[in-house]
This record gives sequence, C-alpha cells and structure tokens, in this order.
Amino acid sequence: MALREIFVDNKKFDLSYIIKNNNSPYWVIFLHGWGSNKELLQDTFLNTFTSYNHIYVDLPGFGNSTNDYILDSRQYSDVICALLDALGIKIDVAVGHSFGGKIAILLNPKILVLLSSAGIPKVKNIKVKLKIKLAKICKFLGLKNTIFRTKDAYNMPQNMYECLKIAISEDLSYVFANFKNKAFIFWGKYDDITPIYMAEKIHSIIDNSKLHILEGDHFFFVKYPKIIDRIVNE
Repeated sequence: MALREIFVDNKKFDLSYIIKNNNSPYWVIFLHGWGSNKELLQDTFLNTFTSYNHIYVDLPGFGNSTNDYILDSRQYSDVICALLDALGIKIDVAVGHSFGGKIAILLNPKILVLLSSAGIPKVKNIKVKLKIKLAKICKFLGLKNTIFRTKDAYNMPQNMYECLKIAISEDLSYVFANFKNKAFIFWGKYDDITPIYMAEKIHSIIDNSKLHILEGDHFFFVKYPKIIDRIVNE
C-alpha cells in the first residue's frame, strides 16, 4: 500500500492506493462503492485482468484516504485524475462498483466496466419521501435530525454526509448518454440498492454497451470475477 499527497483546487488529499504490476503497457483502475475500500476490489480481482497493470484506490474519505471537503462526483473524478497524472498512469480500463461507477465513467476510459453502478436517481417510495419531508421540517425547526439519516450515514463526518446527499441526488444520465467508448454493464439480479431498472436505463442510453445480469445482490461481483474478466477481455 502506498500514500500520495495530492492537491486539487487548493484542496489537499492523502490518497491510499495499491499497484499490481503485471509488466503490461496497459492499466486498469478499480474504484469501490460508497462505504467500501480498495481491499474489497483487490481481493476480488487481483488474479484477473492479467493483461493489465492494476491500481486500486481508496476514494477520498474512505479506507486510508482523507477528505475534509464536500465533493460531488465530478470533483471526486478530478482528484483521481490528479493522482493518476502524478503517478504517470494512463488508464485503459476503469472498473467501478456502485458510487465508483460514477467516478469510472467520468474518467472516460477506453473500456468501461460498471458493477451495479450508481448515477441514475432511485425512485423514492412513500416511506422515503415522508422521511425526507420530516427531515426538512426538523431542519427548519432547528432540531437534530440524525434519526432520519440513511444507515450509510451513521457515525459519518458532516462533510461526508453532505457528499452522500449529493451522490444520492445526482443524475448522470447525460454522462452515460455521451459516453462513446465500449461499456460492459454487470448487475446483480436481486440488487435492491441500485435496482435492475437502473441497469436497463444505463444500457439503453450508452450506445456501445452490453448488459449482463448475474445472480446475486449489490455485491454479486465477488462471486464472478473470472466471468467478468472473460466477458470483458474475450
């Protein structure tokens, strides 16, 4: 594991990353989802994508990477780009799970691999809408409303909670629609965090894309690294 100090727009980040050198001229980056870290993807994909050198990165605010700021997805991608520039790495393939999928497509790689990617706003049910309304009322009254936070936000620094609220509300449909390179979309059949209708929409708006539905939930990919490798690289 290595640590690199990066500055973007006068903001300082210490980014933790792992490189696996397969003595290749090509590179693949692996980007984890919200609340996760680089080790999950390293443990899953270390022995796959052998035609590429690997880089696994803790996104700012997760794992061993720092973040003291409120960032949207494009700012997250700017930080990752700054790290890659500092390391002299040009990415050919970007693999992104959930929140990491949004960062992956913003890197505009030659080959995009999405694993139950975020980026399409989730349709809110009545319970969620009521929760949001009550939270706004509490805010208006000056009351603490941490009880209404999503479980992903428990014990989270305030700036990261603000990042999460941005991430949940972002609609990157226009980014998916403007992506002109090759995309592979993999999804868990029983994913209830990023439901399958999101996969179908992303597939419908990325012209050069293929959709593969596999058994499992939001973390389906940990069971299928070799299948994902084979489909992408065949």
